[in-house]
Amino acid sequence: MKKVVSKQVPAEPNPPYGGVLKELIAEQSRIAELKKEAVYLPSWDLTQRQLCDLELLLCGAFSPLEGFLCRDDYEAVCRQMRLTDGTLWPIPVTLDVTEQFASSLDKGDKIALRHPEGMVLAVMTVEDVWKPDLHAEAECVYGTADEAHPGVFQLFRQTNPVYVGGSLEGLELPVHHTFKKLRHTPAELRNIFKSLGWARVVGFQTRNPMHKAHVELTRRAMEEAGASLLIHPVVGRTSPGDIDYFTRARCYQRIMKYYPEQSAMLSLLPLAMRMAGPREALWHAIIRKNYGCTHFIIGRDHAGPRRTDNGEAFYPPYAARDLARKHEDELGITILTYEEMVYVADFDRYMMRSELPEKARFLTLSGTELRRRLREGLPIPDWFSYPEVINELRRAYPPRAEQGFTVFFTGLSGAGKSTIAQILMAKLMEDGHRRVTLLDGDIVRKHLSSELGFSKRDRDLNIKRIGFVASEITKNGGVAICAPIAPYRATRREVREMVSQHGGFIEVYVATPLEVCEARDRKGLYAKARAGLITNFTGIDDPYEPPENAEVVVDTSRISAEEAANQILSYLESQGYIGNQG
Repeated sequence: MKKVVSKQVPAEPNPPYGGVLKELIAEQSRIAELKKEAVYLPSWDLTQRQLCDLELLLCGAFSPLEGFLCRDDYEAVCRQMRLTDGTLWPIPVTLDVTEQFASSLDKGDKIALRHPEGMVLAVMTVEDVWKPDLHAEAECVYGTADEAHPGVFQLFRQTNPVYVGGSLEGLELPVHHTFKKLRHTPAELRNIFKSLGWARVVGFQTRNPMHKAHVELTRRAMEEAGASLLIHPVVGRTSPGDIDYFTRARCYQRIMKYYPEQSAMLSLLPLAMRMAGPREALWHAIIRKNYGCTHFIIGRDHAGPRRTDNGEAFYPPYAARDLARKHEDELGITILTYEEMVYVADFDRYMMRSELPEKARFLTLSGTELRRRLREGLPIPDWFSYPEVINELRRAYPPRAEQGFTVFFTGLSGAGKSTIAQILMAKLMEDGHRRVTLLDGDIVRKHLSSELGFSKRDRDLNIKRIGFVASEITKNGGVAICAPIAPYRATRREVREMVSQHGGFIEVYVATPLEVCEARDRKGLYAKARAGLITNFTGIDDPYEPPENAEVVVDTSRISAEEAANQILSYLESQGYIGNQG
């Protein structure tokens, strides 16, 4: 097996500009050979997370890695946050594939890694194929196996069961058609810093729009470090519910004028975040060192998700800061940490909580409250943000009455979903203010998923197709009414995440009991299932997992379909999605 020798970019003497980069794009002559070879290789179509990981491997942002982790390194990273050679590395970077694809692979084989659009981006030499213990990975990396954590949910529900490790030879980096002038490889950023004479650079990680508190915090960091500033937001995968990166990038562009000229720059990072809290903070610091930063800001609850049911954090507020400081010398980048910044009305400026004079009056505005004000068209205080940023947010997130939304029914066959959905559609169309599309389960099966059966895999794929169509309708300001059975919680959660980034998602649980649904049996399906003529039938020999937090719950054994539709309309009106229907 040929050993891939990565191209070495020499370290600059004296930081800045980090250490040795391992760029994995092959030499031009080798690329021509690889393109010919790739035609005959088994190929794997990369998922969005894998695509982000591959780009950062190829460009050197994940130095010192030379490919997707092999088993020994993976297990060492999970257990000890280190590669087998002792190098600090806190997050597993793995290539997960299906069992079917993995069954044909042997050590020494090569596979072509393809962009979702079909281009071969890299050739991988297989060095390891194994089935990981995903539960153990979750406990090690995330500190929990709770699927309320988005990283754990992705690991358990969206990760293929087999990992393939091996070295990479890159043909090209993925092409980006958006914000091209704001995208840089580590080598390009190092060269820019050098040309600007920036000997000290502080990196700022963000996945949210920046407001006045963030600008004040970064200015303090620049002053403390005697450094220039790299605003380096993540534009790969972040956390469900985050503001889309197009809007965020425009917001970042708008705030650059609030820094002294040539003291700060903006560059976009195509990272797939894991939301792993303290471990991820270490990872972010290593990545920013590779991009040439000498200092890195770690904030309160860095890269930590919050529970959707009660808003509690998964990690202690300063756990990320403490872990990074523990490894600061080894990281080779100076860690800067700050408390929460609050607006002190008496002084008309932002201060850290620990700096507040006794009895000082201070103000804060949570992300939840900001979203509520945007949703309801309420004013945003001048002390909180800049008018240019608020204008961008209002453009992207208009009041609910102007947003698209999806009403997603779920329940047993015969529960009354289709009837309620048809009544709801009629009432919304009578109102005439929205374009409404009904995606009924049977109709979708006929026109969109006719080749699918009723295995769990096929059911999940059918629901994801419905979710994709609904998300496109919602994104473009329409109303999607979906009425499948959708028996599995995890798949419904994926659809919610898919739609919610573009507008409203209202889950309606039609909780009509099984015995009532079976007594109705208008299509004779329950009788066939009881007789064994139909298998994998929901409620008989395949489970139905009731929603735990549906926005609306109705039961057509207790109320009529008309009353159920009116109950949904009342909810939509109370939440501001529609006007008074009376």
